[in-house]
Amino acid sequence: MAPPSGQPKFTASTGNHSLSNVPLIQSSEDQIVVPDRNSWKNLFAYIGPGFLVSIAYIDPGNFETDLQAGAQYKYGLLWIILVASCAALIIQSLAAKLGVVTGKHLAEHFRMEYPKVANFILWVLAEISIVACDIPEVIGTAFALNMLFKIPVWCGVLLTGLSTLMLLALQQYGVRKLEFLIAFLVFTIAACFFGELGYAKPVANEVLDGLFVPQLKGNGATGLAISLLGAMVMPHNLFLHSALVLSRKIPRSVHGIKEACNFYMIESAFALTVAFLINISVISVSGAVCNSTSLSPQDQASCQNLDLNGASFLLRNVLGSWSSKLFAIALLASGQSSTITGTYAGQYVMQGFLDLRLTPWVRNFLTRCLAIIPSLIVALIGGSAGAGKLIIIASMILSFELPFALVPLLKFTSSKTKMGQYANSMAVAAVTWMIGSLIMGINVYYLVTGFIKLLLNSHLKLGAEVFCGILGFSAMAVYLAGILYLVLRKNKEASHLLALTTAESRQSDNGQGDASMQSLPREDIASMQLPQRTPVDVD
Repeated sequence: MAPPSGQPKFTASTGNHSLSNVPLIQSSEDQIVVPDRNSWKNLFAYIGPGFLVSIAYIDPGNFETDLQAGAQYKYGLLWIILVASCAALIIQSLAAKLGVVTGKHLAEHFRMEYPKVANFILWVLAEISIVACDIPEVIGTAFALNMLFKIPVWCGVLLTGLSTLMLLALQQYGVRKLEFLIAFLVFTIAACFFGELGYAKPVANEVLDGLFVPQLKGNGATGLAISLLGAMVMPHNLFLHSALVLSRKIPRSVHGIKEACNFYMIESAFALTVAFLINISVISVSGAVCNSTSLSPQDQASCQNLDLNGASFLLRNVLGSWSSKLFAIALLASGQSSTITGTYAGQYVMQGFLDLRLTPWVRNFLTRCLAIIPSLIVALIGGSAGAGKLIIIASMILSFELPFALVPLLKFTSSKTKMGQYANSMAVAAVTWMIGSLIMGINVYYLVTGFIKLLLNSHLKLGAEVFCGILGFSAMAVYLAGILYLVLRKNKEASHLLALTTAESRQSDNGQGDASMQSLPREDIASMQLPQRTPVDVD
């Protein structure tokens, strides 16, 4: 039966599958049609995806690594935030561009491009990255519950499983209203740290030196730098951003596509700049307070093992006795907002790689359970300190996994087979590959040096050391071989919605042939629908 005319529904098609008309974003209010006009006012139609993506840059994992970076190395790792933020803007813009030009998000391109075995392995890695991203959200929520209600961390970890049901209850009022509420709470803590900067009074020259002079001084600096990088540039965000941009139905013309790419970059730049300032302020406050000569012995002890559960004292000068409560509320909001984006990313990953869609609450609950298990074990054994260290480990896992999403993205957006005239220029390709090589180089360096130190300090017998060495270096070889496979493999599959490389397409940009351009296949993916097999009618 055809849908009512007042609520337009579209059917997306991938391969030979027939798909139902069930959108991921259920409300028709979320389907935004960009006017076919040449005006800066179109920017307002594009605002949204960048802010949803930016939530991942100010989640509990970021706060944890920022606090530890400031407490241990003062302003020495600020440059990592600057580099990561600039890299994030370029990488996220490429993810948005891929979705805009091809009409398919990154996970769908994986299924199109790679053989079944490689596709399955890459899907498993993508799912691991989503679980690794969810671990800081679980622990951050548990810390928030501990600060608010004195609930033990391990018990709070268990209670985070109920957050799925809470989110579903709130979503009845509309996803956008929920996101506005969460954004307000997250920016509340940003305002607190900005205010604390006035009290902490970090030395401007030292902050600028930390921002623009790369340095890795002291034991553990490299590991924490990788954690900062992993907490900033996350693999699941690439899948998420490339899909979120499809919620806008843009004019399929040369001008329309270029405008969409430009406006998405502007929107992402603004959202990521806000996230950058928040991260810089958290590190600066932590660095200034924890390295102050007038610090009390109790606060000095807190700075030695600073985690989210004990960081509220940093805001005491601004908020007084309310510091822990407001910090906890904002931390709770940060964790739950990240849960929303993680759920959407998980849906896109599963749909794109496997052509499979789960009910959102089922998907969220399964992912959360996988994150709860290691979080609960660590919280029971190591307490809040162990849980804080698990956040660092989860961020490092994200950094190690990033090449398996980043390399294909760079390959796809630089391929004329997939992007046509919108393929990356030589300059953009060179810059993006330099960024990717830097990230991968840091990861490999840390892997090799860390593993060698572990072997030298293990006190194992010679035979055991040799066995562990062979096993470890074999795993590194597999890791490098996987990255090398992605780098060297040529793209073979062309995009079905490779827009605007024909004479007819260029003609439409001059105001002619609009009807043919609006009927291009999969333009209706803008309604954010996910594939489901249509049941066969039985007479």
